[in-house]
Amino acid sequence: MKIELEKVEPVEIERRSFEIITRELGDKKLIPGTELIVKRCIHTSADFDYADNLCFSENAVGKALEAIAGGTSIVTDTQMAKAGINKKALARCGGQVHCFMADEDVAALARERGMTRATASMDKAAAMNENFIFAIGNAPTALVRLYELIEERKINPKLIIGVPVGFVNVVPSKELIMQTQVPYIVARGRKGGSNIAACICNALLYMLNNER
Repeated sequence: MKIELEKVEPVEIERRSFEIITRELGDKKLIPGTELIVKRCIHTSADFDYADNLCFSENAVGKALEAIAGGTSIVTDTQMAKAGINKKALARCGGQVHCFMADEDVAALARERGMTRATASMDKAAAMNENFIFAIGNAPTALVRLYELIEERKINPKLIIGVPVGFVNVVPSKELIMQTQVPYIVARGRKGGSNIAACICNALLYMLNNER
């Protein structure tokens, strides 16, 4: 069987990919201002379900761009998400990326209280008294703890990107975040992942810097 490959220059691969995504979305109506985020999630995952399952609170994108431009830092729940976020682009705005999962004090707190490290990571972030952007792509327990901290008025995030992937408490943890007054971008249902959390952060950064 003869296999034909499309001839595309390396620098054109991403542009060509987005052309294909736009064509295959067809007449699908996306919320104005969210198109680049949705398309980047599809580009990252090759999953067109993100055109339907990504949920945005009112003016979430505008508020997120304002927060990033103001130097807001990002807290993630995995080293993978941290590695995937464009830290140079974020640093140009004055922010940085944190992941506390491997910190010794987080591990000690998790053992002491019988909680996950992701939960303990959210407590550490809250103790820093900084209004972060949270990008959660793996641990629903992190979203649950964020909800509790918000209800207790111990934390006031600039944005929560809630896209953990999986089966146990994933769906309800996302629904909890959508009940708060905090700006959010949530992938409703089971789908998501650290790569999706990172790509949403990068989409916001590229929108802010007019890159790609």
